[in-house]
Amino acid sequence: MLRIDDISYSVEGRPLFEGASAVIPAGHKVGLVGPNGAGKTTLFRLIRGELTLDGGEIGLPERARIGGVAQEAPASDVSLIETVLAADAERAALMAEAETATDAHRIAEVQTRLADIDAWSAEGRAASILKGLGFDEADQQRPSSDFSGGW
Repeated sequence: MLRIDDISYSVEGRPLFEGASAVIPAGHKVGLVGPNGAGKTTLFRLIRGELTLDGGEIGLPERARIGGVAQEAPASDVSLIETVLAADAERAALMAEAETATDAHRIAEVQTRLADIDAWSAEGRAASILKGLGFDEADQQRPSSDFSGGW
């Protein structure tokens, strides 16, 4: 069983959990839902021992196993829009090669392929998609590490 007993945890001086307790019996499956920024991922990291509690205790059976799938990209100082653009590996590789290619034939191939994939409008398309997901222009320029996994 998982036992969460009177835990407290603060982020930058702001209490996230105060006196929180819960018991999940062995064999049960539990889903945790809530709005972005409510502390779901933080609680999971506390349970896994990746963060240190300010107070209270989290207890697991000695042979307990907890699995999870990361919902965040690795922290980076790269802007959100640049992170999205870098996910198009072909475009990123071609753009980099376009900067360094010296063979005229290869330059023509790279430029043709960039035109075929409409590479120069990719930033506008990515910005439009991000805006539709709730990221305004200023957010898109912030480092991706500024955002929680819920974002």
